[in-house]
Amino acid sequence: MALKVQSRMWFARPHLLWSRLMCCSFSDAPAARASAAAGGGGGGARGCSSEFDSAIRSLRINPQPERLAHILDSASDFNLALRIFRWASYQRMPIHTVDTYARMIAKLGDAGNHDEIGGFLKEMVRLDVPGLEKVMNDLVQFLSGKNRFDEALLVIQHASSGNFKISVSSCNGVLCGLVKEGRGLRPFMRAYMEVVKAGVLPDVETLNWLIEVLCEAGHLELALVQFDKMSKKRCIPNSRTFKILITALCSHGRADESADAFDKMLQLRCIPDSSFCVQVLPLFCKFNKLKEARKLHQMMKEYKLQSDQHLYSALIRCLCENQLLDDAVTTVNDMIASGHALMRSTFVNIVDCYCTLGQFHKAVNFLEENDVAEIEAYNVLLRSLCKTGRVQDSVNYLTELHSRGLVNCQSWNIVITQFCNNGNIRRASELICRMIVSSFTADESTYSSVVSCYCKLGLYKNALDMFRRLDVSNLSLNSESFSQLVESLCHMKKIQEAAEVFKYHCKRGCNLTSESLEMLIQESCMVGMIREAIKMRSLAVCTGTSCTFTTYNTIFRALLHLKKEKDVLLLFAHMLMEGCLLNEYTYNCILRYFLTKETIFEAAILFNRMVKDGFVPDQETFELLVPEMALSSLLNMISESLLTVVNMDGMMSPRISNIIIYGLIKEGFKSEACKFLDQMIEKGWVPDSRTHSILLSSSGREEPRESDEVNHTVDDDNHTVSGYMDKVESSLTDSISDALHVMNDG
Repeated sequence: MALKVQSRMWFARPHLLWSRLMCCSFSDAPAARASAAAGGGGGGARGCSSEFDSAIRSLRINPQPERLAHILDSASDFNLALRIFRWASYQRMPIHTVDTYARMIAKLGDAGNHDEIGGFLKEMVRLDVPGLEKVMNDLVQFLSGKNRFDEALLVIQHASSGNFKISVSSCNGVLCGLVKEGRGLRPFMRAYMEVVKAGVLPDVETLNWLIEVLCEAGHLELALVQFDKMSKKRCIPNSRTFKILITALCSHGRADESADAFDKMLQLRCIPDSSFCVQVLPLFCKFNKLKEARKLHQMMKEYKLQSDQHLYSALIRCLCENQLLDDAVTTVNDMIASGHALMRSTFVNIVDCYCTLGQFHKAVNFLEENDVAEIEAYNVLLRSLCKTGRVQDSVNYLTELHSRGLVNCQSWNIVITQFCNNGNIRRASELICRMIVSSFTADESTYSSVVSCYCKLGLYKNALDMFRRLDVSNLSLNSESFSQLVESLCHMKKIQEAAEVFKYHCKRGCNLTSESLEMLIQESCMVGMIREAIKMRSLAVCTGTSCTFTTYNTIFRALLHLKKEKDVLLLFAHMLMEGCLLNEYTYNCILRYFLTKETIFEAAILFNRMVKDGFVPDQETFELLVPEMALSSLLNMISESLLTVVNMDGMMSPRISNIIIYGLIKEGFKSEACKFLDQMIEKGWVPDSRTHSILLSSSGREEPRESDEVNHTVDDDNHTVSGYMDKVESSLTDSISDALHVMNDG
């Protein structure tokens, strides 16, 4: 780098350089050792020392700043340059200028020596000499060009401390580098704040980098705010500004707002450049903003901007999707006139549009006029003829294309599949024979179509035979035919064969529909193939087939019926590991299984989770759950869930309420027991004698028979229980009184 300063100034400043001189011996030793290691022993160190001695002799003969600058530039590494620079600083008549400082800082920056640069910049800023501001700007640009953006930012900071002005173009180079390196939002914002502190007024390029980094970080709203503030900062948005915003809006699914941004661009008479068109035109086409796409394409013609085949193809596809066939053909002609070759997708889009409009003859003429050799375009025509029911025309056209060498295996499969869909297996078989005679090999699509046809016709044995041939050819069916074959075999009660087909395809990563899997699992369980059903469920999950609640419940029902509780627990563990959701039936099945002495604690956890997920146990399960929890003294663990359940109609009974209240008091949770007592009284139920006695003992009225079983509780609860006992007695008196009135009336 050539950093020139016209005026030369001699100065003496031993107080500034003394600390660096004292550090010279410490920094030189590691440098010498590093050079020795690189050069293989002492030879490298002697070479470095020799180069240093040679430079010093040259400077003694010619102690001029220009000579020092030349030596610094030609030094083999920054350590050597640093030694020479310090030697020159210690001379009686220093030969340093701003230019030599700048060269030394550039040398350090290029080597990434961030720590040393700060000290040199401080010394450099204190040199109040003409040309220093320009040198600082040149330093920023040089370091940015070397991708040393942190060092360049350091120069900006020290320039600001010395009240030197750094140009906005120099600062933009740093900001640009940070964005292109992908440093992220935080490093960029720190640099941007340093630029602001330096008093640099941003221009449109500065704000463009700010908007771009905000968009990349996902802060689109903040980017739009900065865009709105551009006019206040006296910056007019340019083509790049709108390219950044439109791209970000489209990527966030806000295509309508991107169209509004384009309208604003036109209002500001902002002329798009080639980069804008290449980026934005395909986006408008992708999000079906046809009006904006056509306007932009017209502007490209007006401003003589070159369009490539990808832009033409994107516009043609958009026109075809909107069935603007004449405009699409005109654009095709423009594309050909511009010297661009039509892409394969362009032929496909045009032919597809012709066929959608029912203009088959024009589609054929288009293909022939352009001498199209892309088979996919002809396959589009064949597929459209089949969809519209013109199967015989598709056969005739297939024959013609075959004679011209414009068919592939897919071409034959299109027509064969249509015959199979119509249930015409005889014509399909004839075409397959012609296909094989024509040296085309039947593939997975061919087999899938035939198997599907056999299943629709109820020819399950033929479908199974075709699967055997498929196995020999080491091929597999598509998902639809695979599912149809499994269901057909299940209808025939050939469960072993259905399982064989399922396992064969699962090992090849094929997916079975959830409905077909459900049928297979259900039929397997009905014939006692429970373990096979569990294995098939695991295989299905591995291939991406989701199991329904019915599938799981079928297996659970079969396992419980056969009293295979261990398998129930194993399947439940698999479901939890796979993140499967549980429904009410599944919860009830597992909960009932857990109601044993060994797993009662797990039952409590499962019950809480069940209620949290919005399910409640059925009446039978609930009436089994509560006594078991009471026997294991775990009612306190599920009390919150029980409160949720008791508020539902039909779930509670006087018997269950008494068990809960009695059990909670025995466990030492009187306050929780009082909540259930309150619910019981509101329903008009009266505690039984056992619950009544323990309530009385809690309130201090009577000594219970089972006082040794009651846990110690806080005294405050006694007053609460006493109050509830008054309510109970009052309710009991009212009930007797009502009964007497009825008897008297009778």
